[in-house]
Amino acid sequence: MSKKYILGVFDDEATLVDAFEKLKDKGVMPVEVYTPYPVHEILEGMPIKTRITHAAFFYGLFAALGILGFLTYAAVIDWPLRYGGKPFNAFPSFIVVTIVATILAITLLTLFTFSARAKVFPGKKAEIFHERATDDKFVMVFDEEGIANESESLKAILTEHGKIE
Repeated sequence: MSKKYILGVFDDEATLVDAFEKLKDKGVMPVEVYTPYPVHEILEGMPIKTRITHAAFFYGLFAALGILGFLTYAAVIDWPLRYGGKPFNAFPSFIVVTIVATILAITLLTLFTFSARAKVFPGKKAEIFHERATDDKFVMVFDEEGIANESESLKAILTEHGKIE
């Protein structure tokens, strides 16, 4: 890690949320917050929002249309089998395959999108800010350069609610 960070380490959720709200009121936002479980006040208060749900919706829409188009082309247009009173377009038989293949496509494409966005790839060295960050401690990470003028008030709030590292 070439950058310098200030860590606020908290023992419980209440002190973390209280310190987060006070810092948010002062206009100081952490780079990242690590918690053992999701804390909704922190998720709602962070300025960065995810749009992966929108991507997953469009992946599903395009996958379903593509799969239905392929099945229709393969079974009706390119190689129609006419036997035993089977209709030319047996659309109901496509539904189960379309649902299952769409779920598979959404899962894989969303996984690849998340991995690319989070810059997670095999062999990447993990940046571990605190050894117990997701075990039983709550950790707020601040970039030292980004808060140069609010450094003293930040340290005062962090020492009031937790500890600084």
